[in-house]
Amino acid sequence: MIAVKKDKITGDALGTGRRKSSVARVRIRAGSGNFTVNGKPLNEFFVNDQDQRTIIETLEAAGLADKVDMTVRVSGGGMSGQSGAIRMGLARALCSHDEALHDPMREGSFLTRDSRMKERKKPGLRGARRGVQFSKR
Repeated sequence: MIAVKKDKITGDALGTGRRKSSVARVRIRAGSGNFTVNGKPLNEFFVNDQDQRTIIETLEAAGLADKVDMTVRVSGGGMSGQSGAIRMGLARALCSHDEALHDPMREGSFLTRDSRMKERKKPGLRGARRGVQFSKR
């Protein structure tokens, strides 16, 4: 089972998610469905529909889209990495908010860490695998 993380002062549920080089800290409390990311509304921060859907499908699987308020602080990486980190942190926070949500989050693979990272550049190559162009003359 996941260790329950709650804020001792406010009682908010907390969750941390990581994806690529992004880290997201998610805070959930009972409310009306407000979602802020780094002080901006969700649709303002993530202008791409795919990134918004990545996050919203976690709430739909839990059935709490309009019952909780979410505040997120995310840093590092790009937009897709940040949305993936928020997805994982949100799933962890939902599990600490309500233990009954653990199985639906696990079945939707929202709690699984995507371990794919950028491959490092090797010496003598132009990138991770691409070599220099061969010149016959």
